[in-house]
Formats: sequence, structure tokens, C-alpha cells
Amino acid sequence: MTTALVTGATAGIGLEFARQLAARGHDLVLVARNRERLEQVAGELAAAHGIRAVPFVADLAHRDQVQWVVDRINDPDAPVEILVNNAGFGLAKDFLRNEIGPEEELLDVLVRAVLVLSHAAALRMRERGSGQIINVASVAAFASLGTYSAAKAWVVTFTEGLATELRGTGVTATALCPGFTRTEFHQRAQMNMSRLPGVAWLDADRLVADALAAADAGAVLSVPGWQYKVLSTALTVIPRGVKNRLSGALSSGRRPANREG
Repeated sequence: MTTALVTGATAGIGLEFARQLAARGHDLVLVARNRERLEQVAGELAAAHGIRAVPFVADLAHRDQVQWVVDRINDPDAPVEILVNNAGFGLAKDFLRNEIGPEEELLDVLVRAVLVLSHAAALRMRERGSGQIINVASVAAFASLGTYSAAKAWVVTFTEGLATELRGTGVTATALCPGFTRTEFHQRAQMNMSRLPGVAWLDADRLVADALAAADAGAVLSVPGWQYKVLSTALTVIPRGVKNRLSGALSSGRRPANREG
């Protein structure tokens, strides 16, 4: 069996990636901070699909713990053929109303960890001549919504550059840019999403299935949902000043801070 490593694997989109990869017959390394929830998810997936699911406790805001995951990726006796960088982080306040600590922590999780884990995985995969890297960004990458948006924009650009470097090696890199997705993530974060219209929501199972199909096809960018394809295209072609004003209006309702996994 091949092995997939998923960060932020105990909730939301990361959990759905774990479920669908297990259903495909992949062994799993599940990375998150909560040991009890990790062990529960790993046990359920192993029992349901007859695969090996290993819980791997690590907080990707800490460099030494990111290195633990790198060491696992570098293990020559247990190669990782699929890497899903999904660990999430949200901020409760606008940049200038926030303390600098959470802003830095967000960048550690959403940028530095993606950089470091992708570097390790891409080198090992290139040596073997096969592999997939899926970096979960966001449709917010195409807007101007503070540090979160900037981090996700970095993920998209970084993944595009990585895909170019890997062309012809048998290894692919795909940036997934979802919008609002129906998962337990919002409930766990105590977010009031009642004002969001139904058309804005994506289903996690369809989103992840489409992302895996895009990765299989070697696509560099996956934007699930017709509504977000339209929105992301519009945000890339309208004048920057107009985009910034629209983004400012969208950011007026802030959400509580939350970390996935």
C-alpha cells in the first residue's frame, strides 16, 4: 500500500481527505495536535477500510514539531507518496487590532510548515519519480483579507512555482482553493454562519473528490464549485482598487479564532 500524510486531519476538509484516501486503500499518517481525537479518527478509518492509520501528534506552530513530521517524511523505510498540507488557522481580529503573536503563529502554520513539509516531500518524491503534494489554500487567496488572505495567496503562488520545478519528474503539486465548506469546523469555532446564503456552501465530500481528481490529472490549481470559479476569476481581473474595497466590505464581519486539528 502507498502512504498519505495529512495535516489537520481530525476535522473539516482534512478529515474528509483522510476518509477518502483511506477508502482508496492508502495507509495514513494523520497529523494534528489533539491526541485523543487523532487516535479516535485513526482507529475508525483503520477499522472501516482495512488500512494502517498512524496518529502523529504535532503542533505545526512549533519548529521542533514540524521537524518531527519532516523526519517522518524522510524515513526511507516508510515513504510518503501523498502529502496533504491542510492544517488550518484563523484570526479573530483585524491586523492592527490583534497582538503580533497570533499573526506570527498563523504564518508558522499556514506558510512555514507548508514550505518545510513540501520541501522534504518533494525531494523524496522526486528521487522516487512519483508522488503528489496537495496544498490547501483558499478562495481568500484571490482577495485582500489580512494575514490569512496573504498566507493563502502565498500558498497558491508557492505551489505554482513548485509544480513548475517538478514538471516531468512524475511528481505533481496542486493548490486547492475552497470557499465556505459544510463541516463541523464552524460549529467547533462557535461561528454564526446563519446569514450566509445556501449557494455559498460547498460539500466537503465533493470538494475533496474533485481535489483528488485534479491531483491525479496533474492540475496545478483546483477551485471547487462554480460560484467560486466565477468569484476567483472575477477577483483576478477586476482593478486592484475595486478588489480591495470589496475585500474590505467582506472583512467587516470577523470570526472567532480557531485552529483545525
